[in-house]
Amino acid sequence: METNKNNKGGRKPKLNPSKNRYVFRLTDEENIHFLKLFDASGMANKAKFITTILFQKELKIIKVDVSTMDYHTQLTKLFYQFQSIGNNYNQIVKILYRNFTDKKASLYLFKLENHTKELALICKQIIELTKEFELKHIQKNTDK
Repeated sequence: METNKNNKGGRKPKLNPSKNRYVFRLTDEENIHFLKLFDASGMANKAKFITTILFQKELKIIKVDVSTMDYHTQLTKLFYQFQSIGNNYNQIVKILYRNFTDKKASLYLFKLENHTKELALICKQIIELTKEFELKHIQKNTDK
């Protein structure tokens, strides 16, 4: 058996290793500010964070507001429920006209129409609450 004498094992060497090292010191206030910026960046490596800032590479900081995300999720679920109601509405109208006389079907449709008006009022309230929520919370967060 032949063994390769050049292969010493271990990691493959990097093509462009970082050999140069710089040290700097921060005051307590500066350190707190630095750590806040580092945490907000979401990066896992402080050295990469510092080089990103030094060489003015694009650094994106994304703030996630859990309450806004939750509101959006619940609103999406409600939207799908409205779609289901619309599908059911169409199916009920077809069934009523197929299985009942015109008079009886019209009576049931009148009741259904009244419930639909109530649902439309609730929908308007949801839209108003959503606009109010956006003005108070979402716009305020983007200004910061």
